[in-house]
Amino acid sequence: MRPPLLYSVVAVLSWPILRGLFRLRAQGVENVPPTGGYVLSCNHLSNFDPWPLGMPLWPRRWLRFMAKAELYWWPARYLLDAAGAFPVHRGLADREAVETAIGLARDGNVVVMFPEGTRRKKGLVKKHQARARSGAARIALEAGVPLVPAAVAGTDRLLRLGPLRVAYGAPIELDDLRQSGDMRHTSQEATDRLMARIAELEETL
Repeated sequence: MRPPLLYSVVAVLSWPILRGLFRLRAQGVENVPPTGGYVLSCNHLSNFDPWPLGMPLWPRRWLRFMAKAELYWWPARYLLDAAGAFPVHRGLADREAVETAIGLARDGNVVVMFPEGTRRKKGLVKKHQARARSGAARIALEAGVPLVPAAVAGTDRLLRLGPLRVAYGAPIELDDLRQSGDMRHTSQEATDRLMARIAELEETL
């Protein structure tokens, strides 16, 4: 599935910046499924996280990710759509966004989810505090696709021009959970496995 033209243009222009100025290095790319849809789930440090997370996978794969609905104002909405984003209303049971993500994953797309829900470090007290949510696991389970853990480092220090690091892990084992009819329990168990693996990947960066 080919990425939109704007996605590829941004990738071509930003690749030298990521590799040169920010010294982007990625590990574990071989763990990522080369074909088919999956949910790529990562820790969340910055709004720029999808940038280094997606570049090591381009041009073979491109990312689809949820963006908070507040960002969808003109003309940003057109840029977000072209970059692979789709809106979600945070703090609400936005089933439409979840169904969109499930459909995209089933159709062979890479859907990026941040289980923490919001960025981990901020200068102001926020209404939405970072904590693990089961959305990524639920989408992977309902779509019947792999749940792939990942970790990023350095996106919260871009102004310091520090190095960017990405690590991709092998898909989380979900086969035993798919047999259960209790989606709430299985989603939580899958989320616990996911967060443990993300923490392990962070330690390698």
